[in-house]
Amino acid sequence: MFNLFKRKSKIEVLNKKYQRLLNEAYKLSTINRKASDEKTAEANLVLRDIELLKADQCG
Repeated sequence: MFNLFKRKSKIEVLNKKYQRLLNEAYKLSTINRKASDEKTAEANLVLRDIELLKADQCG
């Protein structure tokens, strides 16, 4: 209950976006392979951003 007003970190927001993009890519993979590949590429860019932020936090 007390986490109701807690702000999400940048990494948490990007991780949620990454998961959503992968889910959309999976759903599109049975319908439109090109669109699925585009979503996967976009998800990979988000993952790269997450890794860069984690690297900055560690050192």
